[in-house]
Amino acid sequence: MTRRSIGIIVNGVTGRMGYRQHLVRSLLAIRDEGGVPLPDGDRIWPELVLVGRSEHRLREVAERHGLTDWTTDLTAALARDDVAVYFDAQVTQQREKAIRQAIEAGRHVYTEKPLAESAVAATELARAAEAAGVRTGVVQDKLFLPGLRKLKRLVDGGFFGRILSVRGEFGYWVFEGDWQPAQRPSWNYRAADGGGITMDMFPHWHYLLEELFAPVRAVTCVTATHIPERVDETGHRYRATADDAAYGIFELDGGVVAQLNSSWCVRVNRDELVEFQVDGTEGSAVAGLRSCRVQHRAVTPKPVWNPDLPATEDFRARWTEVPDNEEYDNGFKVQWAAFLRHVVAGEPFRWDFHAGARGVALAEAGLRSAREGRRIEVAGVGR
Repeated sequence: MTRRSIGIIVNGVTGRMGYRQHLVRSLLAIRDEGGVPLPDGDRIWPELVLVGRSEHRLREVAERHGLTDWTTDLTAALARDDVAVYFDAQVTQQREKAIRQAIEAGRHVYTEKPLAESAVAATELARAAEAAGVRTGVVQDKLFLPGLRKLKRLVDGGFFGRILSVRGEFGYWVFEGDWQPAQRPSWNYRAADGGGITMDMFPHWHYLLEELFAPVRAVTCVTATHIPERVDETGHRYRATADDAAYGIFELDGGVVAQLNSSWCVRVNRDELVEFQVDGTEGSAVAGLRSCRVQHRAVTPKPVWNPDLPATEDFRARWTEVPDNEEYDNGFKVQWAAFLRHVVAGEPFRWDFHAGARGVALAEAGLRSAREGRRIEVAGVGR
């Protein structure tokens, strides 16, 4: 076995997502396992360069995990000959400039979503990367969640027959920050800082709908800022200017209709923080982060509407759990491994910057629909 080292700049490692999902649960976990295996028996070994704006916080993260290579100077890090990949988990507003800098330095780029603040900017990044000959990837982690992989298995196996509709609920109550600390950073609720749940979640909905069912052709959306005032990390009150809820109807190729609600102002009364119900002519399924339950047409009950009598049917008990049939690893880690194999061994990787640009285009279309109060066609945008 030969260890193939690859230098990776990890920018934004002091943030919640960059630290937990990408550093600890992906890159360090890959190192703990001896690297990413290749078909020839070699292993890809990530050599990490931590980058951020706070010297104190970077040092603390590095010391916690026995890492020594860190800097607040991104330009110097990108100029190093031993670095091949740039990863970005910064706030959205900082991302485009840093990615352009990485492309100009000839580095392959992997990034959190959204890729940029506009579809035009995202598409320009995709074209710049192609012109520079660098490989790109955008995090699309929910495709690798156990519940949604089981759902994909059902779709591929023809379980649903003709798919009619998709209904999704995502969200939870994010505390305002006064009497209990908020679970999300305050910039999420300021439009000037790139906040808003539509731009945060619609890129996710785009790749899930596109890969599981069919491309999105039109969207109708209503957004809201339900909580007008919040308290930031320092205890100061501020006006929330970004949307904290988005209610969307997505029309897909083939006549499938998807209704997806995204909200940071909803109390959870479901088994998981996100759930999707898919209904088809032959059967239905309800999938969450980990579980997936199904009901076939042959065992579908025949309820009769009668509001004068109490309901006695236990409808949920008639659904069957889909078995795992395989082991599921952390979704972020799985996609990281796939991207590293793409860079080192040239294996296919379809979640590139063009895919990320299509997600941004859908978010823009949703915001435009909400602003103009009408249905927006999105066919061909970002493709």
